[in-house]
Amino acid sequence: MNTQVRRVRRIIRKFDPWTVLKVSFVFYLVGALALVLGSIIFWRMLNAAGIPEMIETTLSSFLSEFLTAATLIPSDDQMFRAAVFLAIAGAVLLTGLTTLMAVMYNLISDVVGGIEVVVLEEIVPQQVQVSVPVAPAPAAKPAEDLTGVDDETEVIWTS
Repeated sequence: MNTQVRRVRRIIRKFDPWTVLKVSFVFYLVGALALVLGSIIFWRMLNAAGIPEMIETTLSSFLSEFLTAATLIPSDDQMFRAAVFLAIAGAVLLTGLTTLMAVMYNLISDVVGGIEVVVLEEIVPQQVQVSVPVAPAPAAKPAEDLTGVDDETEVIWTS
């Protein structure tokens, strides 16, 4: 099938701030969830390999005269809380910034005119229906002789 393409200019003048807020919140929340899960998996792998303990013993040997018995690497629970807090705070902050940028774009596009986008539209040719003449129906048979049929016959329709 042969399709034609037509170039169409579109200008984006406004973004609805409420829609931007909802979409960006969901987007950043999913990103924050992925970041938290990824950091938890990464931290568990580091702990399984014993890397935090090696770092802590190395640093404590270098800093033994300055530190007495302080732990430098936080526990798993503290790392989880910090990751969740930073992810939620980042999602809320980035959602606010994205919404603010949409409002600023709306104000600037009133002066400048917006962003021009060229869109290619495909024009699909519609199928043409051809009417074909139909041969006339054969002549109906003559009606049968209904004399002698009882007029009080009851007809029952069933479906």
